[in-house]
Amino acid sequence: MIVVVKIGTSSVTDDRGELHVPALVKLSAEIAVARAAGHRVVVVSSGAIAAGLPALGLTERPRDVGTLQAVAAVGQPRLMERFGACLAEHGLVAGQVLLTPFDFGHRAQYLHARETLLRLLDLDVVPVINENDTVADDEIRYGDNDRLAALVAPLVGADLLVMLTDTAGLFTADPRHDADASLIEEIVEFDADLEAAAGGAGTARGSGGMSSKVAAAKIASWSGVRAVIANATEPDVVLHAIHGSVVGTVVQPRADRLPSRKLWIAFARGSSGRLVVDGGARDAVLGGGRSLLHAGVRSVDGDFDAEDAVEIVGPDGRVFAKGLVRAAASVLADVAGRRTEDLPDGVAPAAVHRDDLVILP
Repeated sequence: MIVVVKIGTSSVTDDRGELHVPALVKLSAEIAVARAAGHRVVVVSSGAIAAGLPALGLTERPRDVGTLQAVAAVGQPRLMERFGACLAEHGLVAGQVLLTPFDFGHRAQYLHARETLLRLLDLDVVPVINENDTVADDEIRYGDNDRLAALVAPLVGADLLVMLTDTAGLFTADPRHDADASLIEEIVEFDADLEAAAGGAGTARGSGGMSSKVAAAKIASWSGVRAVIANATEPDVVLHAIHGSVVGTVVQPRADRLPSRKLWIAFARGSSGRLVVDGGARDAVLGGGRSLLHAGVRSVDGDFDAEDAVEIVGPDGRVFAKGLVRAAASVLADVAGRRTEDLPDGVAPAAVHRDDLVILP
């Protein structure tokens, strides 16, 4: 199987922010065993910013994007040097891959990234992926590489996503503050209680936390990928996850996985605006699998172009779908509410065609 292993900042650095080499040694050894068993492994590793802090004499994570990018530029080669050396001890070759939101938001670039990663796997290379923090700005503030790992999993056709962190998995409450919190061993469906249990941000050195891991696990589930959230220090944790042994929190894949293109629309494309629709249009999209017609659009929010992604909002204010629009915001606003036969020449019959529309959980 193809396995994506994501390891967080708190698991690859010590309390001073220095790279914690024993953690990289442990993970590299487990990757080597998995490779020997015939599995292909992709690593998504946080830690570039944390690794750069001590080199620059900084003790706290900066808040401004420019300094964060500069720190990442110093820390990324330090991180890769250590990872490459640890994997080389087992005769494995590491390949650095830096991705940005652009690589996932544009279809051609998305497919090119897939081709590159699959070729690396064919060459028996262990891709070590990180967000390109030196040039990204929106995602550098998002919070860790959890979402990146969840997008990489369907990109490479992975069977398993392992998210390694500094806790045993998802608990019913924050175990740091609630002695009665218990580990949730399996998630089949997500609900509001589960998301509330995920809590907020993580450590000072990282910027993620359990909430971003739960969000990533939801993406994996909709991708048809089994996800495991577990403690990086657990012995043989990657191997246990591969074999399906009880470890951490297991998030089961949905039976009705989304096809690749719709996964890309749902999770890789950022939304540029919103279309607010009436109840009839919502019911037609949800119940009938139909395209969103202009007649059902009540208002248009945002400044977007044709082929941009937008959220589709019902009369109750809830987002229930996402899709690629067939016309720019100015055009859609002008024809909102019109029946198909009343549309001007050149305007597509559908505001969002069903082939470009995804129903969201």
